[in-house]
Amino acid sequence: MDLLERLGEFARSEHGRLALWCAGASAATAIGLLGVQSVSRSARTDKLRAEANIQAGVAVYDHRTTSLSANGAPVRKDRPAMDESLIREQLSRNYIFFGDEGVDKIRKSFIVVVGVGGVGSWTATMLVRAGVGKVRIIDFDQVTLSSLNRHACATLDDVGTSKVGCLQRYLHRVAPWVEIDCRNELFRKEDAAELLAPWTGADDRRPDFVVDAIDNIDTKADLLAYCHTHKIKVVASMGAGCKADPTRVLLNDISMTTDDPLSRQTRRHLRLRGISHGIPTVYSVERIGPGKASLRPPDEAAVAAAGGKIDEFGILPNFRAGVLPVLGTMPAVFGLVLATYVLTQVGEYPVDHAEAKERDGLYDKALQDLTNQHQRLNKTLDNTGFFAADMSAVIEEAAKGRSVIPPFHGTRLSVTKLDHDRPLTFDNLLVLHKNEAQKHEANVLKQGLPLSSYYDEEALAAIDKYRVRLKELERWREIL
Repeated sequence: MDLLERLGEFARSEHGRLALWCAGASAATAIGLLGVQSVSRSARTDKLRAEANIQAGVAVYDHRTTSLSANGAPVRKDRPAMDESLIREQLSRNYIFFGDEGVDKIRKSFIVVVGVGGVGSWTATMLVRAGVGKVRIIDFDQVTLSSLNRHACATLDDVGTSKVGCLQRYLHRVAPWVEIDCRNELFRKEDAAELLAPWTGADDRRPDFVVDAIDNIDTKADLLAYCHTHKIKVVASMGAGCKADPTRVLLNDISMTTDDPLSRQTRRHLRLRGISHGIPTVYSVERIGPGKASLRPPDEAAVAAAGGKIDEFGILPNFRAGVLPVLGTMPAVFGLVLATYVLTQVGEYPVDHAEAKERDGLYDKALQDLTNQHQRLNKTLDNTGFFAADMSAVIEEAAKGRSVIPPFHGTRLSVTKLDHDRPLTFDNLLVLHKNEAQKHEANVLKQGLPLSSYYDEEALAAIDKYRVRLKELERWREIL
């Protein structure tokens, strides 16, 4: 008797009918329970969505015609109580990642984001998505059409409205239980105490962190100096404009930042205030160069028509007047690094931040090799006048991090004088493997052999390409 016949006999027996009835009843019960749970969850989710929409103003007003409060945000009713089980479900991945204690710290925290353009809007968005309990966003500016290539949430409907109002409307639809305080105003050092004041409420909580996403140097320095002086934790963002390589974005103390014009100017302004370190900073070590984007000055004819008053082309007096090219993805990268740093600090998640020094030991050694060679060949104790940053530029940018000649070694690099007939200038440096550099010194620099006599055609071709890059790099260094 095959299996199907046996099953048929069992189904026709009394025990078989009873077993089938029990199975059917169990299945019906399970389906019923799942259905009730699904309907209940759907009802709670719909309720939460409706409350979020009401709170965000979707069903209450048209944000294009409504009046904003003094702080730049629409007046709202009291926040409705949120269902804690749904909040925990929305933050479930965070609870798994940080643990209950870590998320509890994040949900109780108060973060201030100053500047909510391309960088700050992404930072604020991810802080709210992570469940930060209280967020204060500060910005004086409005959404423009050109903002849409990099802003975290702005749409065409938001053009002409305040950036803080635009962001608040969006974030209340993401996490309506998060309290958001909008300040539609320019950060000024005279108003710092008010703008960075404790959150008014039961605990009058001071900011757990301030995020600097300002692109004006004076204002940025004022904010950082105030936080540093008043012992408010702060993390700063440097310039994302003209950048295109996300692998060059680093997090380090501001004293260690390199190759970034905004960080260089910020360091100078902070030193005038007696501050040289102690501020974590997100920045890029990507350098400008031939074919890359750079600051676009105002139209000369327009400036002439304005009587040469270039300040009139800035948003405000003393603000940048030119147009800074921005690849929309890069401000997001900066903003996400800022948010990640703040969340891991507040949630006390163990992160061992690597010191972002690139290859400082290599650059110091290359400078020492060049100095020793200069003193040896010229019988002098004078230095070369170069710095480790110059070695970094020659090695990483002109030589692409390897020896200039075949087989293009990438280790034990050294910098040597290139042509013995020319003075030791930036465009007369050559990057070689240490052994190659010793032979180059012995044959070209000491014996005086022409490059064309010592190197073969392949090596000479590689040197020619390198010299073109070196000259272009020198030209851009002069511009900076």
